[in-house]
Amino acid sequence: MYRKIIVGLSLEHGISESALEVARALRADGGEIIALHAYEPVQGSVRAYLDEEVVEGAYKRAQAQLAERVAGAPDVTPVMLRGHSGRAITDYAEKHGADCIIVGSHKPGLSDFLLGSTAARVVRHAPCAVHVLR
Repeated sequence: MYRKIIVGLSLEHGISESALEVARALRADGGEIIALHAYEPVQGSVRAYLDEEVVEGAYKRAQAQLAERVAGAPDVTPVMLRGHSGRAITDYAEKHGADCIIVGSHKPGLSDFLLGSTAARVVRHAPCAVHVLR
């Protein structure tokens, strides 16, 4: 049983009810579940055309969307970070003493083998146990 479980999620795909069920089954009495989304701001030349107000507005909308997604799960704490999802999840887990990470995966395509998926990065760099759901 784990005391601090991070469930990595993508706002594009929503929060997986099966991921939450697994987290609840693995949680020790008094343990916590954190739904973590990494917001990846626009990079490169596109960023030069966006003012800070637009970027901050997008971030705030994403925060509201995350809060809405977990509103029906009072035992889940939403956390939003800025940065690449794989790195943000593992860094947060290390900094906050998580003992389990749950991430979803999909059937790997060629790009996953060449570039690596979020789940693969989390598995390689996590400071704790990782459960990958497909």
